[in-house]
Amino acid sequence: MTDDVLIVGAGPTGLTLAIELARRGAGVRIVDAAPAPHCHSHAKGVQARTVEVLEDVGVAGRVLDAGLTHLPFRKYFDGVHVADTDPFADVAPTPDAPYDSGVLLGQWQLEGILRDRLAEFGIAVELGTEVRGFEQDADGVNATLADGGRIRAAYLAGCDGGRSGIRKALGVRFDGTTDEAQAMVCGDVEADGIGRDVWHQWFTSEGGGVLLCPLPGTNRFQFQAGPELDDAGRQIPPSLESFQRIFDRHARVPGVRLANPTWLSTWRANVRMVDRMRVGRVFLVGDSAHVHPIAGGLGMNTGIQDAYNLGWKLALATTGRAGPALLDTYEEERLPVAAWTLDVTNEALYRAIEAVKEPGTGIESAAPPPMGTGYRWSSLAAPATTGDRDVLRPGDRAPDAPCLDAAGRPVRLFQVYADPRFTLLGFGTEVAGAVGKLAAGHDGLVQAFTVDAGEVSDLHEHEGHARRAYGVTDPALVLIRPDNHVAVLTRDPADITAYLATHTADPV
Repeated sequence: MTDDVLIVGAGPTGLTLAIELARRGAGVRIVDAAPAPHCHSHAKGVQARTVEVLEDVGVAGRVLDAGLTHLPFRKYFDGVHVADTDPFADVAPTPDAPYDSGVLLGQWQLEGILRDRLAEFGIAVELGTEVRGFEQDADGVNATLADGGRIRAAYLAGCDGGRSGIRKALGVRFDGTTDEAQAMVCGDVEADGIGRDVWHQWFTSEGGGVLLCPLPGTNRFQFQAGPELDDAGRQIPPSLESFQRIFDRHARVPGVRLANPTWLSTWRANVRMVDRMRVGRVFLVGDSAHVHPIAGGLGMNTGIQDAYNLGWKLALATTGRAGPALLDTYEEERLPVAAWTLDVTNEALYRAIEAVKEPGTGIESAAPPPMGTGYRWSSLAAPATTGDRDVLRPGDRAPDAPCLDAAGRPVRLFQVYADPRFTLLGFGTEVAGAVGKLAAGHDGLVQAFTVDAGEVSDLHEHEGHARRAYGVTDPALVLIRPDNHVAVLTRDPADITAYLATHTADPV
């Protein structure tokens, strides 16, 4: 039996890809070498753009319920409280961007939410299942397991992290550097007597610092600090005892004892990325393709967005509705994003290190700008023939907007886009007839809605937010990709037909 896609690695990236495939009807197997799910905080920040992705995946509400938003940063210098700041204090939800901050929760908590969502499609992670090697041919991939078993799949996705065995087996370059001098110890500990309503950040005039971030729904904190050194200048391996010494030296809070560590680790500054994200029927996704400095928290978020980009394309390929050209756009679109992320996180790491050295400065001052949210350079971005190009162009993230449905009930565009197909919006009565014909001609591939087309409208622009967000003043057709990026802005129905004929194998 041949599965559609075998996913190796069940972290946030692999789980997101599995859900994206499953909700589009693709056959998925997801395996992980670990015998059981971990309970470590690891990457603990979900950025606002990623929350939008997770809404489409179907779990944003669960993530928001489990996590923390607008957690203040409390700064201390030489043991004295100097400031409380909220890096998102000046940001508010808008009609086109409904999430005004990221969400803080432990990585194991996010993985649990994603596993539960995947289970709703009848799919469970196959734990304790290690892929030792694979071979690919013109029709698929044969993966060999550590126990001697074999799995046959049409495609294989390596989501197995920075030490990826899939990447190594492919022989793909992983260019970059590892800076042993820029290291950090981290872990999950309890700390009675420390408030859980802020992210504590202690710095000293001697240099260095220690951070304790509360993990929601637990009595634990994530501990982060520079490593302790021995008399010879060598890094001391992380331990509860070394964490306590580091805490006492920087925090200067007598009587607080760290306890019950559930994770102890050393993080080193790795800045690496592949030169290819696809080799035949094998794809590299997330940390298997790029690893970043910790500053800015972009690593896990970038991996989730890799999976979001790849999922719909692989799903179409498994049903025969897309060929190699569409699959090639995964690398075309995501490799530049990986390069950008490496650059911005490396700069953010440098600024974070400098911030630690200066009295009263904040780690949030080292945060990078928002993640790139579009692919204007992509071959999937058709030239715009209508609309205000200073507002929106093909390749851009599709904005949200409040509307009313045909029955007058409130509905957001993001709710409309949650359907796994392409979405066609037709603004105005002049294009209403074309909307119905295009939907009928691409059954199963496109869902279509008329907007402000009189009494027969599927959606009503009662406040004008959608037209403003999409730069639409005249009649227009807007085609939205399944990963909620703008594909086409036009008035001519033939442009929609031509686009779908070019990039999919849809019979028209």
